[in-house]
Amino acid sequence: MTSVQTNQETALMAHLLRRASFGSTPEELERATRRGYEETVEDLLNPVEVNELPEDLIRRYHVDQSDLRNRASAGAYWVYRMVNTRRPLEEKMALFWHRVFATAATKLIQARVVTSQIEMFRQYGMGSFRDLLVRLSKDPAMLMWLDNQDNHKDSINENFGREILELFSMGVGNYTEDDIKECARAFTGWRVVNPEYMSIKMRNNTARPYGYIAWQFEYDEDDHDHGIKNFLGESGDFNGEDVVDIICKQDATPRFIARQLYHFFVADEPPVPQWPHTEPRDPEAIDVMVKAYFEHDYSIKAMLQAMFNSDFFKSKDARFARIKSPAEMVVGTLRLAGGIGVPSMDTYTAANVSAYMGQDLLNPPSVEGWQGGEEWINTGAYVHRINFASKVIGDASKPGIRSLVDRVGGRTDNSPLPPDQLVDTCLELLGPMPVLETTRQGLIDYAGKWGDLRFDSPDAIAESDKRIIIMLQLVVTTQEYQMV
Repeated sequence: MTSVQTNQETALMAHLLRRASFGSTPEELERATRRGYEETVEDLLNPVEVNELPEDLIRRYHVDQSDLRNRASAGAYWVYRMVNTRRPLEEKMALFWHRVFATAATKLIQARVVTSQIEMFRQYGMGSFRDLLVRLSKDPAMLMWLDNQDNHKDSINENFGREILELFSMGVGNYTEDDIKECARAFTGWRVVNPEYMSIKMRNNTARPYGYIAWQFEYDEDDHDHGIKNFLGESGDFNGEDVVDIICKQDATPRFIARQLYHFFVADEPPVPQWPHTEPRDPEAIDVMVKAYFEHDYSIKAMLQAMFNSDFFKSKDARFARIKSPAEMVVGTLRLAGGIGVPSMDTYTAANVSAYMGQDLLNPPSVEGWQGGEEWINTGAYVHRINFASKVIGDASKPGIRSLVDRVGGRTDNSPLPPDQLVDTCLELLGPMPVLETTRQGLIDYAGKWGDLRFDSPDAIAESDKRIIIMLQLVVTTQEYQMV
């Protein structure tokens, strides 16, 4: 690949902000580079800025976002948060856990409880994995999604007990069918308040004014199995929290979570069902994160810190080694264009387009979530990707686009801008983004039809601005822009 002209410090910082955030504007990249790499990692891990959403305006102009029961409304609301957040890693981790602890609003009839679950991810997603797993096990959306309200001491339901081991913590091959049953027994009595009443509400479609959006966790002592359980080699009258404690002690647990983090932040792994039969791409990277997990009381933040500061994350081979998820594609492009204001229908459009690309927020396809990698790319999804990115980047009214155009054309001496410099400058500002020589040459050949861009008169500036936007649009339709 041909590299754009940029220094290595800037290129490394851009890589960090693509992965730990949703990309950056040129201004944000410059500020972070001045701040320094390790300091920026600390800022991302320990954000001090508060997200102050204009809730009054959101509810005034988007009344449907007041209770967030409607999935389209809830998806648009989350897009707004991801695009405008001042705590990008916190939001990125909420997206990560939504992918791992996949919970869909379709089965739950409404989206508010999934939105509440995502807020829980924001609060606990970088803390102790033990605390997060307990919170997940008490989360009303998860309890209903995986049928634990039907898990009784006299008639266990194994659904949640199976998935907490298979997909949420340890992975296939590290437990037995008996462990699943014993795990389910430990979670008997963990339920949603008044599930029978809520199911009646759903059947009669009379959810107002509170109805089933007000689900709360409840522990029913009378419905809990207090018998001795034999789980992962230990015996006792275990409840759900005891089971989580045992899970978190297992070496398989941080290895599974570390591989998920690697898959999301470093490089695409095979689909999760293949993991029992396929070694990690980088076993030493997994070891680094496992060590941080045990040395820091199961801390996800410690695992992230070890990963972001590692040689394997900083490696040039890791850069642009992952295919952008639809959410990363949509949110990153909107942030590059300068964010979203209120009121705006852009958030609804963005949530819909993400679904068309294959990632329907709040509605993962199954409990396995989205596999990612090459599954993000097919003919239909690619068309939606390039159409969306081109439309957003082509809107000269957006402040971020105006800033990009001014940076490309901001020549103090009014000297002309040759085609090759136009292309290289656009690649620099939209990345910095290395591309194949064939891609770069194709862009230069197209720009060559215009000749040198000129800035020596108002008419020439206006015409050059249009052509700069066209070139920016062409860059975001390239195969390289699909990578992160």
